[in-house]
Amino acid sequence: MAGAAPDPTPTLPGERYPERRGSARLPRPRPRPLTRACGSARGMLEVVVRTSSRRALRRLGQEVTQLAAWVAVITLIPGLPSFQVAFSGFVQAGLSGRLCVEHVRWLPSPWLLLAPLLSPTVPQVTSPPCCLCPEGVHRFQWIRNLVPEFGVCSSHVRVLSSPAEFFELMKGQIKVAKRRVVMASLYLGTGPLEQELVDCLESTLEKSLQAKFPSDLKVSILLDFTRGSRGRKNSRTMLLPLLQRFPEQVRVSLFHTPNLRGLLRLLIPERFNETIGLQHIKVYLFDNNVILSGANLSDSYFTNRQDRYVFLQDCPEIADFFTELVDAVGDVSLQLQGDDTVQVVEGMVHPYKGDRAAYCRAANKRVMDVINSARARQQVLHAQTFHSDSLLTQEDAAAAGDRRPAPDTWIYPLIQMKPFEIQIDEIVTETLLTEAERGAKVYLTTGYFNLTQAYMDLVLGTRAEYQILLASPEVNGFFGAKGVAGAIPAAYVHIERQFYGEVCSLGQQERVRLQEYWRRGWTFHAKGLWLYLAGSSLPCLTLIGSPNFGYRSVHRDLEAQIAIVTESRALQQQLHQGYIDFCGFGVRRLISRQFHLYACMLGLRPPPTLPGGPYSA
Repeated sequence: MAGAAPDPTPTLPGERYPERRGSARLPRPRPRPLTRACGSARGMLEVVVRTSSRRALRRLGQEVTQLAAWVAVITLIPGLPSFQVAFSGFVQAGLSGRLCVEHVRWLPSPWLLLAPLLSPTVPQVTSPPCCLCPEGVHRFQWIRNLVPEFGVCSSHVRVLSSPAEFFELMKGQIKVAKRRVVMASLYLGTGPLEQELVDCLESTLEKSLQAKFPSDLKVSILLDFTRGSRGRKNSRTMLLPLLQRFPEQVRVSLFHTPNLRGLLRLLIPERFNETIGLQHIKVYLFDNNVILSGANLSDSYFTNRQDRYVFLQDCPEIADFFTELVDAVGDVSLQLQGDDTVQVVEGMVHPYKGDRAAYCRAANKRVMDVINSARARQQVLHAQTFHSDSLLTQEDAAAAGDRRPAPDTWIYPLIQMKPFEIQIDEIVTETLLTEAERGAKVYLTTGYFNLTQAYMDLVLGTRAEYQILLASPEVNGFFGAKGVAGAIPAAYVHIERQFYGEVCSLGQQERVRLQEYWRRGWTFHAKGLWLYLAGSSLPCLTLIGSPNFGYRSVHRDLEAQIAIVTESRALQQQLHQGYIDFCGFGVRRLISRQFHLYACMLGLRPPPTLPGGPYSA
C-alpha cells in the first residue's frame, strides 16, 4: 500500500530471519584461502633468512625487539579491541619491510602508515543472499529494502570525465547557489586552486548579503579532523576567514574517529594517526544539484589525478538526503570556531573524551534516523517505482499536471560506517558480487588494490567474468614519496602479486583479469564497479563514490557511494564510456613478468616464481 509505513526491520528477498542479519554470513563457494598480503610471520622469516646476510639478520632481531615493545604498550590500552586486532598486522608490517623494502631504516611510528594495508581481516558481517528477480534492471529492486530509492529521469544524470571539468563545474555551481552549499571531503588543500574555491564561496556569501532580498544561503563543510589539522597551514586555516566573516551562515564540522583516544592518541604522531579512521565521504551539493565522487578538494584532484564523478541535476529528494546525512555526521563531529578551537555540539558525547560506546550508539541513531526517514518518505512518494501497473505513463502524468517524466533510472545511497555498526554498502556490494550470474561481467577499479578477504573470495569463487583495473606503481599517489610512504606502492604490488598468484593457481586467468592504468604525469584514484548482465554490452548498474573496496573502507572509515541502476541506453552508454576512457590511457593486462619487473623497479627482492613461470602471459 502506497501510504503504509515501512517495516522497522526490512527483509531482503529470501531472508527468513532479518533480526539475525548482524551475525549471518553470505554462503559462498570457498576457494583455497587466499594468503594475506604479507603472509605468515614464519613464511616471511624463512624468506628473509634465505636471502639476507648475517648483518641484516642481526638488524632484523633488533627491530623485532622494538616491535614487541610497541605491542606490549598497545595491548595495555583498555577499550580498543579493534585496534589491538589491527595492530597484530603492525608486527607483520614491520617484518615484511625486510622482505619488501630494502634499505629502509626502522622507525617505530612510520610503519603505522602501512599497517592498514597489511593488517589481518576481521570476520565479515554480512546479510544472507538475495534471490534476485531475473527481469533486467528490476532485479535490483531489493536494495530499497535497505535504503531509500530515488527514481529520476536519466537526462538528469551526467557523467563527468576529467578533473578540470569537475573543478570548473564546482566553481560554477557555487557561484549560482541560492539556498545551500554542502561539501563533504577528506580535506581541503592549501594551494592556489583551493584558495580559488574558497574565494568563490566568499563571493557568493557576500552577494547573498548584499542582494536586494537577502537569501538564506547556508554553507556546510564536513572534513576529517586529523587530516584537516595536519601541518601549520591546513584545511582549518583555509576556512577560518569564512567562519570569522560569516559566522551565522558557515558551519565547518571536523569528524574525529572514536577509535583514536587516550594513550593511543598521545602516542601516534601527526599523519600516522590518520590510519586509525577517517571521514572519507565525498559529496558536493549546490541547491538541488549533487556531485558524487571519490575526489578530494585538492589541487591534484583538479588537474592531473584521475577520478570518477557523476552530476545529478535538479534532484531535490537526493539533495535533501545528502544534506541531512552530512548534517547528521556534522552533529557528531567537532565544530570549528572562529578562533581555531573546536567544540562539541551541545548535548552530544565527545568523540574521544567521552564514553566510546555511548558516542557510537548516538552516532548510529543519528545517521540511521536519516536513512530510515528518507526510506519511509520515498516509499510513500514513489510506491511501485519499477513500472508496475499502477504507475502513470508519461502522457498520463502530463495530463494530470505532473510534468516530470516517468523515471528510467534509480539512485540508491549506500552508507558504510563500521565504527557505528552501519554496514549497508558492505551488504549490497557482497550481495551484488555473490549473485553475479554466469556470463555477466563485473568491472572494478581502485587506486589502491587491497580488497577485503570477503571480496577476494567472492571474485575467485563466483561465476561472473571480472576485469579489475588498478593503478600501476608509477601512477600511485605515493610513488616517489620520501620515507616509508615511498614503500606503499611496493606494498600494493606485493598484494597484487599475491592475488594474481592465487588466480593462476586456480586456473582462472581468463575469467579474472587484472589490468593497470598508466598515464604519463598523472595519478589514478578512480574507484567503482560496473555490472553488465549476461548478453549485454552495456552496464545497467554502477557504484560510484568514496569506497576503495579495501580494509579501511569497510572497517575503519566513513564512506558513502550511490548505486545507479538504469534502463536508459543513453545513460548506460555514458557509464560504459567512462570505463572505456580509462582504458584509453595505456591500460595493460598484468602478467607475472610485470610483477617481476616491478619488484626490481621498486627495490624488492625477486619474488618466488609465480605459477606459469616469471615470464609467461
